[in-house]
Amino acid sequence: MMIPLARLFALGCLLSLAHAAQAQAPSPFPPSARPPAPPLVKPKPPAPPQAAADPAYAASQTAFEALPEPLRRAIQDALVWTGDYNAVTAGTFGRRTYEGIVAWQKRQGLEPTGVLNAKERAALDAAGDAARKALRFTVQADPASGAVIGVPEKLLAKKSSLPRGTRWQSADGRVTLDATSYPAGATDLDGLFERATAATPERKVTYKLKKPDFLVVTGETPTGRFYIRHAAGPQGIRSFTMAYDKALTAELDRLVIAVANSFLPFPEAAPAPESKPGATANPYAGGVRPAANPAASFTPPPMPGSALHAAATGLALGNGRVLTTVAALDGCPAPRIGGAPARVAKRDASGRLALLEAEARNAPAAPLAAIRAEAPSSGEALVVVAAGGKGQATVAPGTAGSGRVVAPLQPGASGAPVLDRSGHLVGLVAQVPTAPRLIAGVMPPASYAVIPGSAIAAFLAQAGVNAAETPPNTASAPASLGAAAAPVLGAVFGIECGR
Repeated sequence: MMIPLARLFALGCLLSLAHAAQAQAPSPFPPSARPPAPPLVKPKPPAPPQAAADPAYAASQTAFEALPEPLRRAIQDALVWTGDYNAVTAGTFGRRTYEGIVAWQKRQGLEPTGVLNAKERAALDAAGDAARKALRFTVQADPASGAVIGVPEKLLAKKSSLPRGTRWQSADGRVTLDATSYPAGATDLDGLFERATAATPERKVTYKLKKPDFLVVTGETPTGRFYIRHAAGPQGIRSFTMAYDKALTAELDRLVIAVANSFLPFPEAAPAPESKPGATANPYAGGVRPAANPAASFTPPPMPGSALHAAATGLALGNGRVLTTVAALDGCPAPRIGGAPARVAKRDASGRLALLEAEARNAPAAPLAAIRAEAPSSGEALVVVAAGGKGQATVAPGTAGSGRVVAPLQPGASGAPVLDRSGHLVGLVAQVPTAPRLIAGVMPPASYAVIPGSAIAAFLAQAGVNAAETPPNTASAPASLGAAAAPVLGAVFGIECGR
């Protein structure tokens, strides 16, 4: 037994020495020719090639973005009312806009290109306008809450007061819209968010979003649905809640979108900074555009006069005379029209209207629109034509209030003519702040005082200007926004301020 064990031990020693010698032997590969070490991390497979861009989508985007912003928002707003678009009407293009246009075209039996020609835009505008009018959807200021909000007055015919707000309700009680407010310090968004999202056996939250200055919560109960929005500002918190019977979902969902798009919690708030180029604005921050709908087939022509941004708006009467408001000339000691100096030739007794005379007396002027002495009824659709930048006139939809107009007006609209949808002059915008009130880069609606047509007619008569008046209670068939604005387009001038 001893001999075999010794032999085994010797054999083990020889094998160990051979292994050590092999380990110390030089590598058969020079350093530069050695095989590369295997990677520690397995390389990622090459990325699959990107799918080619959808040419139809690209064409739709190009056509949409070539339109002025008011028309882009008008298309989206009309699509909300036709039930084909369920997002904010910010005028920016995206997949929802494209799909909404295509869906509407398909239902009309049109080729679903995603590109709306002038005839199709006019048809879409008419469809949206008809849906709004069917519900008497009115964007209005609510003095009780301080907010501006769109109300379908035909559906929500019952109106009552709430603590710090107003309630609109359907006759059968199945639909309710509340506009409310909380004074500064009374509560905060955190507390309201916790309350709105609290789970109960009878209440299910389907969507919730909270940002520093607003929150949105939607949900369901066994029989109904609700939408809650709170917005915070220096004045406190202003809110709206819409609740409706589940059986009305198909009809009410698009109406909720329209109301949300119209909601402006702080119309008196300080101007917000414009969005930086390339930045994506939050469409809900502080409010959004109302359901406003310029005529889709209308593109305003270039304005006569300077291409600089106008400080105010004037209505040319011929022979160098231009009508505006006294408030429009505040802080404007040396007005200029069409690049030429102008002077105040006459003011009315109330100190609200002014007649300028410009040195450039050969400026073109359209015949003065017939003046409507009868005040527009509350909620009546109006049109405001104002001086804009780059020598362009701007046409904005408006809604009549008590001696006021609710409209998305830019600085420079002081003195702008206000017309009804028959093209009759019902007044001039008294004054618009000189700083823009932008919300997420979009101009929201606000309430502005209007100098009535009756005062304008009396002033022009004293100044020796012939102006036709429309008899009371007579009006032509309502026209599109562009057609209603047509009577004064050639007579709207920008008034610049020199020093």
